[in-house]
Amino acid sequence: MTKFEEFQLKSELLNSLHKIGFDEATEVQEKAIPLALEGTDMVVRSKTGTGKTGAFLIPIIQKLEKKDRNAALIVAPTRELALQVYEVASQMGMSSGIRSTVVYGKVSIERQIQNIHRGTNIIIGTPGRLIDLMKRGELDLSRVRFVVLDEADIMFDLGFIEDVEYILSKTPATRQTMLLSATVQERILKLAKKHMHEPEFIKVGEEKVLTVNTISHSYAFSADHSKIATLLAYLNEYKPPKSIIFSETKRGADYIYKILVKQGYSAMVMHGDLTQAQREHSLEQFRKSAQFLVATNVAARGLDIDDVSDVINFDLPGEPEVYVHRVGRSARMGKNGTAFSIIYDDEMNLIKNIEKNVKIHMSRIELDQEPFAHISDSISMGMRGGQRPRRNMGSRPGYSNNRRRPGNRTYGGSRSY
Repeated sequence: MTKFEEFQLKSELLNSLHKIGFDEATEVQEKAIPLALEGTDMVVRSKTGTGKTGAFLIPIIQKLEKKDRNAALIVAPTRELALQVYEVASQMGMSSGIRSTVVYGKVSIERQIQNIHRGTNIIIGTPGRLIDLMKRGELDLSRVRFVVLDEADIMFDLGFIEDVEYILSKTPATRQTMLLSATVQERILKLAKKHMHEPEFIKVGEEKVLTVNTISHSYAFSADHSKIATLLAYLNEYKPPKSIIFSETKRGADYIYKILVKQGYSAMVMHGDLTQAQREHSLEQFRKSAQFLVATNVAARGLDIDDVSDVINFDLPGEPEVYVHRVGRSARMGKNGTAFSIIYDDEMNLIKNIEKNVKIHMSRIELDQEPFAHISDSISMGMRGGQRPRRNMGSRPGYSNNRRRPGNRTYGGSRSY
């Protein structure tokens, strides 16, 4: 592995990197940082959790001076991802005096305008809020030297391609552009050809390998109305230190959260019915101390949380791609992780479909559910008669059946999760 000192970085930047535990470069950082330092445009294809954020932030902070106002623009598809990039940028730029500002929707735009006017070097934002600020005349991109399109495949899945092209059109043609994505599809190649200058293509990992090989995959059967018992049996037997539990519905997430708290576990909940402040609070508490984060697919992509040991699918998704993104919250930066799923007897086809498409093997495990059998989840989904939550089997991966309305910038639509 390459030490960051070998890139001949500024001592201030190295100091910040060491403070946050960045000592050796990951494979994607090892390949991307030298090219970025040379000013080369790049398209980077690398799976989630491999260190892509550092691959673009380190060279940008290395090349910026404190006087460079609005010099770097990082476009992220979701508020959560924008906030994560902002946190890392703030930590990496601290010793160098490089300031970052994050902008996103559903919160006060006035405070964000004030932060921009105070002076910032790096602007991180979601497409909708960036365009809003630009059209108000509050955000000038004429001095931008670096543009990063982070998680570009998510950006395009959410329908932001026109917004991204509009933003790029307002930046100087001389900019350096870096595009990062877990997959490189035809539409990404078209954008690269149109808006980038002879980009270098960096590929880390095999195209067909969708998950990192440090994740173990397992499942257990649950009889109707006893998924809660199966979940509690797993937690009791395997004692996962830090886990994200995925529910298909918001009401289901709320119920699981309440059960966990009642059982004495430290848990937080996250879904689309919560305010942005509540979602940020849940993430902050999960990062700091909470053992469990119960969430809908709003947390399936983009979240980078250290030390997530287990991803638990209380409801197994109908789409293999959603499974990939969920379990990618574990095993970050080369660490080991565990993915566990709970299924009904008639859902074995979902396991087979995931195994075939994701190219993994999922082992069946047996759990002692008897101590928790008295806890029924017929109420848990908020359904009459214990009806199972309706699955979204035919829609696009990661989406609800509600289409995203024009101008709606939330993940998958404001009503999705």
